Amino acid sequence: MKSWSDKFVLVLGLGETGLSMVRWLSAQGARLRVADSRIAPPGLSEAARHVAAEQIFCGPLSDALFEGIDLIAISPGVPLRDPVVAKAVARGIPVAGDIELFAQHVRAHHLSTNPPLSPTLSREGRGSERERQPLILAITGANGKTTVTSMVEHLCKAAGKDAVAAGNISPAVLDVVLARGANQPEVWALELSSFQLETTSNLNADAATVLNISEDHLDRYADMDEYSAAKARIFTGCGVQVLNRDDGRSMGMARAGSKIISFGLNLPGSADDFGIEAARDGIWLMQGQQRLLKADELQVAGLHNVANALAALALCRAIDLPMA
Repeated sequence: MKSWSDKFVLVLGLGETGLSMVRWLSAQGARLRVADSRIAPPGLSEAARHVAAEQIFCGPLSDALFEGIDLIAISPGVPLRDPVVAKAVARGIPVAGDIELFAQHVRAHHLSTNPPLSPTLSREGRGSERERQPLILAITGANGKTTVTSMVEHLCKAAGKDAVAAGNISPAVLDVVLARGANQPEVWALELSSFQLETTSNLNADAATVLNISEDHLDRYADMDEYSAAKARIFTGCGVQVLNRDDGRSMGMARAGSKIISFGLNLPGSADDFGIEAARDGIWLMQGQQRLLKADELQVAGLHNVANALAALALCRAIDLPMA
């Protein structure tokens, strides 16, 4: 939305993410109503600093909460299939989470028609506007996403980039946007949960990965297919897909026409892909035929962390960060 001053927004949920939306929307000038199904949510006093007392509701959600509302800003812990929420959405009230609000903000403030960066495309000649636009690396998966997000942030900083890890990893991304003001990061490393991705449509990450899929959150999703579909939303508008060769569901998310970099605990299949070589002197992390570093040089142990490091390297290569 270009202007929030004439919008009446209902924020559902007063956890860390919900409060970040309250703070950010308040700073944008939106009129706010907040609600939490808990009688005494921990964020109540913080919400009261930004929202009029008569617009704060605690306890079971009701249809009346949605009267006059222009947008539902929903916390990841509030399911879209909640009967009251579903009824409001069916009436045509738009719904967005914190990542979608972030994505719309970035797009509004950094308009560009240039395509995302890729390993085969140099930054030269892309135009100064694209160079000012922050790069977004998005990470999700059943396991390892916090580790990979932290690794990506570290690699970007080591390459001299102003990078910030945020999202599901904490801090909430909108809190970082507010705190940084006009000095926004060059690179966002975003850890995203399936719950956050349910309400995200316009992230358009420069590179994104689904690390792996395993049975999780089946109290929220009907089956594994629905859970996988939520995770796959991370690739909407994505520049480069980073996929795990050792995970069939991850590889199954490959989209026709997309640039794909794969990683896995085996030899890379192409010059762009990442993998390992089991040599006499140990296990080497590889890109194509190039040895990058030995597994025992990593600060974290275990083959699962070798896979995590390969994913992080692939994401950074997708935005043309040097491998040395």
